[in-house]
Amino acid sequence: MTGQNESNPEALKGEDWAGEMGAKWLANLERFEGMIAPIGEALLKQADFKPGERVLDIGCGGGGTTIAIAQAVAPSGEVLGIDISPDLTTASTQRARDAGVSNIRFICADAATIQLSDAPFDRLFSRFGSMFFAEPHKAFANLHSLLRPGARIDLAVWGPPRDNLWMMEMMGVVRRYIEIPPAIPRAPGPFAFEDIDYLNEILASGGFSRVSIIPYQGLQPIGGVNVEPQDAVSFVLSSMAVGRALDEQGADVRAAAEADLVKLFKSHYVAEQGVMMQGKAWLVSATA
Repeated sequence: MTGQNESNPEALKGEDWAGEMGAKWLANLERFEGMIAPIGEALLKQADFKPGERVLDIGCGGGGTTIAIAQAVAPSGEVLGIDISPDLTTASTQRARDAGVSNIRFICADAATIQLSDAPFDRLFSRFGSMFFAEPHKAFANLHSLLRPGARIDLAVWGPPRDNLWMMEMMGVVRRYIEIPPAIPRAPGPFAFEDIDYLNEILASGGFSRVSIIPYQGLQPIGGVNVEPQDAVSFVLSSMAVGRALDEQGADVRAAAEADLVKLFKSHYVAEQGVMMQGKAWLVSATA
């Protein structure tokens, strides 16, 4: 199975990050964050935030990266997390409060169109939060307007599906039971920016220059660190669109698919690490 976006599970149905998908992310927050933590840590290292910087965290999810940035830019810097999910921004506000981090705030809004009275900011960061814009050219132009001249952005976006075996192998199992329509290349979704030429074009159109795109490749713990295969399958089916699609086919189909997914995940299980499968992302930096 090769080709642009052909194994995008969210092609099954449209995403609703302001509603259902945001709620699912929150319900599985620890596992989602555990799964993508290695990439997030690599992006934070690349960004190398300094005290005093004012930062936007776009598509901030549960606020984990936002809190890390706030701690890096303290005491005089600050960070604003923006997410379209009210569930996630509410939870993130409480999470920061519980962590005793005060140079931080969260807004529930669409980053594609938001205008901020306290702009411009010094930096922009996004760990897998920039691929879902319905009109990416306009969205990145708007993000550019929120930054001072010379500001730096750092993004993590997924590389091609064929290089993300955690997705390809999982979807190969699911395709035995349900038909999954190919996603439209470059359409909003997890793999919207798999094509580097397209990503460069979007950034240039938005007013960004000096673009650097570095590949990140490594093993990801599916469902989080040290999660058993059965629990990893439960995570996938409860939090991703494939679970909903399998449910619509009836209990027998779901049970059969679940059993095959457990077999797949067992073949990638590493004791005291979890279900470890290959992933690839682009670590992007550019200048406003």
